Amino acid sequence: MADGFHSISDGASNIVGMIGIVMASKPKDIDHPYGHKKFETIASMFIGTMLLFISFNVIKSSISKLFNPSTLEVSLESLIIILITLFINIFVASYENRQGQKLNSQLLIADSLHTKSDIFVSIGVLIALFSVKLGLPPVIDTITSFVVAFFILHASYEIFKDNLSSLTDKVMLDQEVVVDILDEFDDIKNVHNIRSRGYKDYVFLDMHIKVDSKLSVDEAHSLVHKVENTLSDRLGKKIDIIIHVEPE
Repeated sequence: MADGFHSISDGASNIVGMIGIVMASKPKDIDHPYGHKKFETIASMFIGTMLLFISFNVIKSSISKLFNPSTLEVSLESLIIILITLFINIFVASYENRQGQKLNSQLLIADSLHTKSDIFVSIGVLIALFSVKLGLPPVIDTITSFVVAFFILHASYEIFKDNLSSLTDKVMLDQEVVVDILDEFDDIKNVHNIRSRGYKDYVFLDMHIKVDSKLSVDEAHSLVHKVENTLSDRLGKKIDIIIHVEPE
C-alpha cells in the first residue's frame, strides 16, 4: 500500500522540524549577524525533498503493481485505524497551518502540508479498501497510489515554492511602494539602489537616499529614524533597514 511508503517520512520530518525550530530560534551572534532563521528554511526544504523521494517510491511501487497485481486484505481493525489516523491528521494539519500563519513560520506551514499529504494518502487507502470490498479489480490500488503520489508531489512543490524565495534572496518588497512612501518626506530628494530580501515577516532592506546638503548630521540621523519607523508601520513588517545618505 502507498500508505506504508508515506509513513516513512513522518518520524524523520518531526525530528528535522524540531532541530530546525531550535536552531532558528537562536538569537543573533557574531557568526550569524542576520540571525538563524534560514535554518528553518533549510529544514522546510529538507521536508520538501523527503516528500519528493517518497512520491517517487510510491510511483515506482505503483508501476510494479501494474505488472504484479495483488489482492488487498480488508479488516475491520485496519479500517478503524485508518479512520482514527485520518481525523487526527485533519486536526493536526489545521492547527499547524493556523499556527504557521500566525507565527509566520515556514517550517510549521511546511509540516502542515506534509500532514495534509497524509490526509490524502489515508483517503486514497480508504478508497482502495472499499473498492476491494465492492469486488472491484486490484488495479484500483495502483490507480489510487498514483493519485497519492500526485498529492505528495504537490505538497513538495508548495514547500519548495514558499521557501525558495527566502533561500535565494528574492526581492521581498515592491520598490515602487517603498519609493511612494519616501516621496512623502520633503527632505528626501531621490531614492535609488533599493534592495530587499528576507522573509514574509522579517525583511532586510537597504537603499541610498539623496538629501539637501545643508542638512546636519543630527537632522539626517533623525530623518533616517523617521523613515525606518514609517516603513515598518506602513508595510506591517519588521524591517531591518540600512540607509546610505548622500548629499544632493
